[in-house]
Amino acid sequence: MHELEITFLGTGTSVGVPSIGCHCEVCESSDLKDKRLRSSILIKSTEGSVLVDCGPDLRQQCLKEGIESLDAVLITHPHADHIMGLDDLRRFTPRADDILPIYAQPSCIEALTRNFFYIFNGENRYPGYFKPEPVLVEGPFDLLGLEVRPVPVEHGKVECIGYVFYQDNAPLLGYVPDCKRIYDEGMSNLKNVDCLIIDGLRHTSHPTHITVAEAVKLSQELNAKQTWLTHISHEIMHERDESKLPESVRIAYDGMRLSL
Repeated sequence: MHELEITFLGTGTSVGVPSIGCHCEVCESSDLKDKRLRSSILIKSTEGSVLVDCGPDLRQQCLKEGIESLDAVLITHPHADHIMGLDDLRRFTPRADDILPIYAQPSCIEALTRNFFYIFNGENRYPGYFKPEPVLVEGPFDLLGLEVRPVPVEHGKVECIGYVFYQDNAPLLGYVPDCKRIYDEGMSNLKNVDCLIIDGLRHTSHPTHITVAEAVKLSQELNAKQTWLTHISHEIMHERDESKLPESVRIAYDGMRLSL
């Protein structure tokens, strides 16, 4: 069996917390658990290290957590807060013949190719430049000695997925940072997951994200053994709000580590 270590590199929504120009009690909180970079996790095992999403805070996150090597990157969707640190991945392909696999849906790879044309056109194969190897996610695949299944979700107008990591044919870790609804296929793949990391944007309704209450309900429907909320806005104050949640549902924070 593989032991996984999950590090929350960021747990914040697209604008981060504190938000620019905001003076609410959460944005001005002195609690470090209320300081949230854009959402991303690092998954490590004896088989290697995998990053899920690479937002605009990636350089800061790598320096903070001492990340010096990666074996692959998984992308959930091409919104800015999940891809705009892509160019900082150049530090993981320093030599001319280095490559780093980038796993994403075909539509996401297409968006990355447009937004980062100079990376994906194959012309800049120099030392120090980022040299990705696109890998299309169109079904389950193997990584870190685990089976990884895409989790299709509704998230506004963009095609979006989460990921669930299976060990010995059982769901070990589910990561769904952005969703308004998880489609039936995804619900089936996440059923009875050991650890669920899921969107928990805020208390009030949002057109493209689930609320904290909706995340709790999904956790219960999926029979998740433990659930951690991420992609959190400044409506959520860690100390105040975590105590109101069921015992099996907690609020993640930047720098937190889990072992599975």
